[in-house]
Amino acid sequence: MIRTAVVGASGYTGIELLRHLHRHPQVEITYMAGDSSAGKQIQDIYPHFQGLYDHRVETADPDQIAERADVALIALPSGHAAGIVPSLIGKGVRVIDLGGDLRLPAELYETWYGKTPVPESLQNQAVYGLSEWYRGEIQGARLVANPGCYPTATLLALLPLVKEGAIELDSIIVDAKSGVSGAGRTAAVGSIFSEVNENFKAYRVNQHQHTPEIELQLSRVVGAPVLITFTPHLVPMTRGILATCYAKVAEGWTQERLFDLYRSTYAGKQFVRIRPEGNYPQTKEVSGSNLCDIGLSLDSRTGRLTVLSAIDNLVKGASGQAIQNLNIMMGLEETTGLVSVPLYP
Repeated sequence: MIRTAVVGASGYTGIELLRHLHRHPQVEITYMAGDSSAGKQIQDIYPHFQGLYDHRVETADPDQIAERADVALIALPSGHAAGIVPSLIGKGVRVIDLGGDLRLPAELYETWYGKTPVPESLQNQAVYGLSEWYRGEIQGARLVANPGCYPTATLLALLPLVKEGAIELDSIIVDAKSGVSGAGRTAAVGSIFSEVNENFKAYRVNQHQHTPEIELQLSRVVGAPVLITFTPHLVPMTRGILATCYAKVAEGWTQERLFDLYRSTYAGKQFVRIRPEGNYPQTKEVSGSNLCDIGLSLDSRTGRLTVLSAIDNLVKGASGQAIQNLNIMMGLEETTGLVSVPLYP
């Protein structure tokens, strides 16, 4: 059994880790940490865990984690990795960080997050954990930077096009919508019911910290800088992301050829489903699952391609992908503990 610690167990991504890991046949939860909820039973914080877990939430002590766990899943807000990850790595614990601290080089991180970056030595060890694209690097890794939710949906939609030169790189626009759970469990005026209900708004326009993360990974595949226009929106639902991506297609690319590209790229990738022509994904159709559904349509009048990508932001966009990466790191079938039918309606 893989002894596993969940740090930040009482947040939304933390409880999604616990929900999926409960049915994982090769994982034993040996440590739950969360400073704000330390001392409480997890089932008292979340009664839906009654009879499933009998764990008390503890403070995040690296020495104790190293003694009791082989892998640590860090589900803390950005800005916390530097305080715990170096010690865990030094003690031989494998780490998957679900925050944003390890996804960007220091200069970009400081600019877009407005926080002190992690030491360069730690950043250099981190592998970007977009499971379908970097499986070889994730295998055997000691430290994985789990992608953000918006980048997961967007990159899975755009990387095939960028890699094969199917679109004009200076034409990419991403219009993405997320449910309120993406803001986490901490109370904030912008996410309370009376502010979100019957409302639809853009936020952090041209300033969202996931913009450079997306650009960095697109640039990595191309081998040259790629800039995008990325606008996130908040919609009155709990779960889900729908990323609608637009770009001008390069000469010679037809709709049939584009569908062939996506189907061949994701053949054998069990968590990415390419919708048939004329069929487009909805957030409810992936809710609660580790799936990403992708649909596309080429407008022959304008030569502009529309690619739609739907994920559950808490699962494929966070905890589910972290478990997928854990499976890859530990040499397991990557679907272990993650195969489920989406919740509907």
